Order: sequence, then structure tokens, then C-alpha cells
Amino acid sequence: MNKEQVVEAIVLAKHARQLSWQNIADELGMGCVWVTSACLGMNSMPEKVAEKLCQLLELPAGSQAALKAYPIKKWQRDVPQDPLVYRLYEVVGVYGETLKEVIQEQFGDGIMSAIDFSMDVEKQTDPKGDRVVITMNGKFLPYKAW
Repeated sequence: MNKEQVVEAIVLAKHARQLSWQNIADELGMGCVWVTSACLGMNSMPEKVAEKLCQLLELPAGSQAALKAYPIKKWQRDVPQDPLVYRLYEVVGVYGETLKEVIQEQFGDGIMSAIDFSMDVEKQTDPKGDRVVITMNGKFLPYKAW
């Protein structure tokens, strides 16, 4: 099986068992955002986590190897049409340079790692309408001069 086939098998099994991504993450003892990303093919899973997932969802033979395989992290370059994903693009488009300026002012010339990184999504109840809270936590990596 390849990653695309495993992703399809995971999504079908998730729906058939009426599980949420949080349910799956809890069963695996991992973070919800990371588990979802790995299940959608954007991260490789450690062997024991892949094994647990395959057992939990009764995935077909060959799934574990595909889950452990290193992904090619690529996405479509076109602006997405899905409204939620589009809004995230819009946030980066509008605030990306602002975040770069603020981060570099506070830390120096460098980047936020997406390798030494975690992310969480929370629901904040608000009488004016519930709020989406996305927390990104990445190690700062300074550029080196040589």
C-alpha cells in the first residue's frame, strides 16, 4: 500500500467506527493535530504508533509500512477553495510579514522550526460566538554566518 491508499483506508475506518481524530489520538497517546497530520500522510509514524493505529482501525496489510514511510511534504500551489483552509492562507497572506517582523525583532534573524514543532487547536466558548484558538509552538532557529 502507498500513503494515499492508507489515508483513504484510515478515513473510511474512522467514519465506520464513528471515531473522532481526538479519539484516535487518545488511543495512540499522541497529540490530536500530529496524529491527524500523520493519518493524512504528512508525517511518518514511529513503528509502535503505526502498529497501534493499524490494530485500532483494523487497517489492511501493508498499512504499517506506508505509515512509517517518510512523506514527501507537498501541497497544491493553487489557493485552496475550501473556506476554512482558504482563511488560513489569508491569515498568512495578511499577517505573514507582520509575524516575521515581530519574531525577528524578538529573536533575531532566523525562522520558527516546523520540525521541532507542536500545534494544538482548542475551542473557546464565547457568548458572541465560539472562538477557534490555534497554538503553534516552534523552536527558533537562528541563521548562522560563516
